[in-house]
Amino acid sequence: MIEKSGIPTVSISLLREVTERVRPPRALVVDRPLGYPLGAPHDIDLQKRIVMAALELLAHPVQEPLLVDFTERA
Repeated sequence: MIEKSGIPTVSISLLREVTERVRPPRALVVDRPLGYPLGAPHDIDLQKRIVMAALELLAHPVQEPLLVDFTERA
C-alpha cells in the first residue's frame, strides 16, 4: 500500500526463504543471527554499513521484488 502511494520501502531480512515468499518490494538479506539483523550490539560501523546498503536499495525502481544479499561491498 505504501509503495502504491509512491513511497519506496525496503526491508532488512534474516531469512531469505521467508522473504522470497513474502515478496517485499526491496529487501536486503543479511547473514546474521536471529534478533540481530544489524549485527552485534555496539558494532556501529557494521550497523551503518547494513543500514546504508538497505537505504541504497530505495534508489532502485522495482517491478519485481528485489532481494540483495548483504556483503561488505553491498
